[in-house]
Amino acid sequence: MAGKSLNKVQLIGNLGADPELRYTSSGTAVATINLATNERYKPANSDEWQDRTEWHRVVLWGRLAEIAGEYLAKGRQAYIEGRLQTRSWEDRDGNKRYTTEIVAQDLILLSGRGDSAPSGYYPPHPAETYAAPPSPGSPQAAPATPTHTGPPTASSAPAAPPEDDIPF
Repeated sequence: MAGKSLNKVQLIGNLGADPELRYTSSGTAVATINLATNERYKPANSDEWQDRTEWHRVVLWGRLAEIAGEYLAKGRQAYIEGRLQTRSWEDRDGNKRYTTEIVAQDLILLSGRGDSAPSGYYPPHPAETYAAPPSPGSPQAAPATPTHTGPPTASSAPAAPPEDDIPF
């Protein structure tokens, strides 16, 4: 029985290091980032709040990888939307290894952390499509969401609401 399923991840966090940008042998850009998210909680046996940091490995492909390499840096805050993917390989000792990572489909730059680089949303652009690499064992991977090639323009960025419509 085939049913509906959902594989979607949304994160807002800070980069722990500069993106690692490289290219496949066919020339496709691939970037890897480590994104930290924080959770504040109060243990049952304590009156003090504690923070817990979770690290997420994120992989970006094509133009989205190039944008990440150009605009993201250690400490910058970003919104990432994508899907979880687990892959496996054999290490040098012949042991099968697994990793689960987020394959990004959208990227929003949220803060500059002192940078002068532009912040903004890189939405899908109808004229561009980039395919994600095939997953092991699958005949064809679905294409990754296309991305805009630069900072938002007046025609691509959502219009700001009038000041009297802001609820705060």
